[in-house]
Amino acid sequence: MIGISDIKTGKNIILNGMPFSVLYHEHSKTGRAGSVLRTRLKNLATGAVLEKTFQGAETVEEAQIIKSKAQYLYKENDGYCFMDNESYEQFTLSAEALGTNIDYLVEGTEVIFLNFNGSAINIELPIKMKLKVADAPPGIKGNTVSTGGKMVTLETGKKISTPLFVEAGDEIIVNTEKGEYVSRA
Repeated sequence: MIGISDIKTGKNIILNGMPFSVLYHEHSKTGRAGSVLRTRLKNLATGAVLEKTFQGAETVEEAQIIKSKAQYLYKENDGYCFMDNESYEQFTLSAEALGTNIDYLVEGTEVIFLNFNGSAINIELPIKMKLKVADAPPGIKGNTVSTGGKMVTLETGKKISTPLFVEAGDEIIVNTEKGEYVSRA
């Protein structure tokens, strides 16, 4: 068990039996009142973000999250199948658990999977990924007054805004955290 003074950004804790990662923390102490810790927590199983305030004497259990490399294999009707790179065991995660990560999954993608209590709960994608543009409207010369960009569809079905020179069939680098175009590959 750890006290509120040990809860820092990046720490993994267990709250109501679920693993959470601390995205933000702020300690404060006012006058005669006890210390308070305001946090923003991300549920590692569902991806949901919540804000929680801990009071002075509260303690929480530290979550033991094991990270391993895995490879995305294919989509099944009810989930997404991955293979552990070390043990070659296959496991399936639901679309609800993966959240927006499914917008960037291409067969063969290397990911980091999060293992909690002996089972895979979620994945972490590389921050920058190379993806192919499946469909792009033509860039019209002189049409840079309004936005300076156009919406293209990636091979995964995700739509993002890119510069006008990006064409269908091009490979581009996408930031998976922000969902934004970075550069040509």
